[in-house]
Amino acid sequence: MNQHHHTHGQVTEKSPNHPYARFELVDPSAQAVCVAGCFNHWHPGENPLKSDGNGHWRTEILLEPGTYQYRFVVDGEWLSDPAAVETVANPFGGRNSIFKVVGTPETALPAGSNGEPSRKANPLKAKKL
Repeated sequence: MNQHHHTHGQVTEKSPNHPYARFELVDPSAQAVCVAGCFNHWHPGENPLKSDGNGHWRTEILLEPGTYQYRFVVDGEWLSDPAAVETVANPFGGRNSIFKVVGTPETALPAGSNGEPSRKANPLKAKKL
């Protein structure tokens, strides 16, 4: 049985108004990994993860703050995120993983040394539910 490990929670600010959610999965035996969810109409081909050659797969997806359901597709097999704290039943007998993107750049950026928001900071968080 393949060992699937996923860490999620990295959301980096790429523009002043839109966070990018970073999806990561560790599976050295995988040949192809995608993520599908309500953010891409459940089309896994829209968001393939890229391998670093050592079994670590990653992608970043532009997302607005909100709550999202998703699943990984590893070599054609739909899998829930084993690291997700909360899941919800789907109509196919499986479980969708849930995460939430919280904060906005205007309210989430920590104050810099001069009391102004620091645009170099990475305060936006994706929170698994």
